[in-house]
Amino acid sequence: MKLLMISGDRSILQGKLGAFWYTLQEMRKHWDRIDVICPYVSEKSLDVSESGHRLTSDVKEGGEVFFHPCPQSLLFQIPWIVNRGKNLIQQHSHDVMTVHDYPPFYNGVGARKLHKLTSVPYVVEIHHIVGWPKAASLSELIGRTMSRLYLRTDAKEASAVRVVNDAVEKQLRAWNVPWRKIENISSFYLDRDLLSTAHKSPVSYDVSFCGRLVANKGLSELLDAIQKLEGVRLLVIGDGPERIKMEQKAKTIGIDGRVTFLGWLPTQEAVIGAIQTARVFVMNSKSEGGPRVALEAMACGMPVIVTEVGVMPEVVKDGRNGLFTTGTADDLAGKISGLLKNEMMRDSLASEASKVLDLYERSKLIRQYADFLKQQT
Repeated sequence: MKLLMISGDRSILQGKLGAFWYTLQEMRKHWDRIDVICPYVSEKSLDVSESGHRLTSDVKEGGEVFFHPCPQSLLFQIPWIVNRGKNLIQQHSHDVMTVHDYPPFYNGVGARKLHKLTSVPYVVEIHHIVGWPKAASLSELIGRTMSRLYLRTDAKEASAVRVVNDAVEKQLRAWNVPWRKIENISSFYLDRDLLSTAHKSPVSYDVSFCGRLVANKGLSELLDAIQKLEGVRLLVIGDGPERIKMEQKAKTIGIDGRVTFLGWLPTQEAVIGAIQTARVFVMNSKSEGGPRVALEAMACGMPVIVTEVGVMPEVVKDGRNGLFTTGTADDLAGKISGLLKNEMMRDSLASEASKVLDLYERSKLIRQYADFLKQQT
C-alpha cells in the first residue's frame, strides 16, 4: 500500500534528524511507498528531482520515502498540494492521504481539494490546538479562534480526525466536530534502546530545557526563576525566533554566566544526551500536543517539572513520577529548589518516570497508526 502525507514538517530536508525522521524510519516498514508534500525549503543545495527528494537511510526494510517541497512560498502551498498531489496519485495510485493541519489550515484546504479531484480518502491530524488552553501571543489567540471556527469544516470531508491526547479530543467534541470521526491515537513514540539510561551523561547543569524557542514554551518565566535561585545552572537546547531575545534577557537579569544556549543538535541521540547532563528537566509550555521531549526526559529516568498541557495530565502523577507547575517564575523557582535540595525525591520521581516507556513504545504505536490509516481505504 502507498501513503501520501501532507505535512508542514520540513526538518529532514533542513538536515535535522529529529522526531519526524525517526517516525518515518519506522513508518516505512508498513508501506510500499510514502510521499511527503511539504512547504518550501530554502537550502539551495537541496536536490529535488521530478520524482522528489529521496529520504536516505541505512534501514533496508520497507518502502522508500520521497519529499516534495513546494518550490515557492506558503502563498502557493495550496495549489502545490493539489497539483503535485494529483500527479503523484496518477503515477503511484496512493491508497490513502494523511494531513497534519493547523492555522492557517492550508494543508487541510489543499487536502480537501485534492480529495475531490482524486477520491483518495484522507485523515486530518490535529496534534494540538494553537493557543489552547493559553495563548502566548496575539497570533496564537488568532490561531485558536481560527481553529474553533474552522475545524468542524476541516473534518467534514475527511474519513477520520486523528488526535493524540485526551485534551484535544475533548475540545474538538465541545466544538461539535463529529465525535464518530475522532480517533485518539498517540504520536509520542519512544525508542527504548535510544532512551536507555545505561549511558547517562555526566551531570554539568542543574536544569535542562529543550524546545523550539518561541513564546509559548515559557522560557522567559524559567529564566526569571533561575535568577531567583543562586548558583543554579540552566542548559537551553533548541533554537527559534525568540533565541536572541532570550539570550539578551539572560544578560539583562544577570544570569548569562549560568545559562548556556546550546542551539539545535543534529540528532535525537545528541538531544537526549544533552538533556541528561542536568539533574532536573523543565517543560514550561502554555500549549502543547505532547510534548514528546518531556516524555523522553521521563523515559531517560529524569525528574521532570511540567505544566498541565497536552498529554501531561494523562501521564504525570503529581509528586509520584513528576511535578506540575503553574508556569510562573515563583512556582518554578520553588519546585526547582525543592528538587535540587532533595536527592531522595529526585531519585524516586526518576524511577517512576522511566516507566513511561511501557506506555509509548515506538514500534507498537506506529504499527497501530499505520493500521488505522489503512482502515480508511
